[in-house]
Amino acid sequence: MSITQQYLLDTYRARQLGEAAPPEPGTHDWQVVREIREDRQFRAVVAGRPAHGRIRHALGRWLHGRPRSTW
Repeated sequence: MSITQQYLLDTYRARQLGEAAPPEPGTHDWQVVREIREDRQFRAVVAGRPAHGRIRHALGRWLHGRPRSTW
């Protein structure tokens, strides 16, 4: 069953029961992406790593063969 079919079935059931319709597929995708990013940043800070610029810092070390700046 596809996402669209499941959504239509859930909408039909909600209408039959007099409940509110479920959110459309993809409505909260950006919110989920933001929450995942914030969770990764939080875990980095708790682990003692920098929350921002980790990839750029690693690429700088790889390209230049020496550590860039310390955090």
